[in-house]
Amino acid sequence: MKIAVTYENELVCQHFGQTKEFKLYTIENGEIKAQEVKPATGFAHGTLANFLTLNNVEVLICGGLGGGARTAITQAGIKLIPGVTGYADNAVKDYLANTLNFNPDISCAGHHHDNNTHEDSYGSHGNGHTCSSH
Repeated sequence: MKIAVTYENELVCQHFGQTKEFKLYTIENGEIKAQEVKPATGFAHGTLANFLTLNNVEVLICGGLGGGARTAITQAGIKLIPGVTGYADNAVKDYLANTLNFNPDISCAGHHHDNNTHEDSYGSHGNGHTCSSH
């Protein structure tokens, strides 16, 4: 099995559409056997689900994401685990141990831009983290 995590500075990136790289984990017999960080170069906001499909990802762990991304990921047959915060490595270990805290209803809607920062209409993703600057 292959798990992808939206990745930024060792943490779960809090906005799927803004992630510039993913950390990919190869899982065998319930254990991490390999891991690599891959840039999502050439994949725009609307095509990141294609990046996951091309890399044979079966599970995506992420922070917030919008409805379009949620639909694209689901249609690609990828299991979605949204609303995750903290270190990417810990998130995968917790997922494998079936102890990962996540919010299946997290949403990233009503985006606006103010002074080159990116936040959703709630000011954060409901988990204490705002989107990264861009």
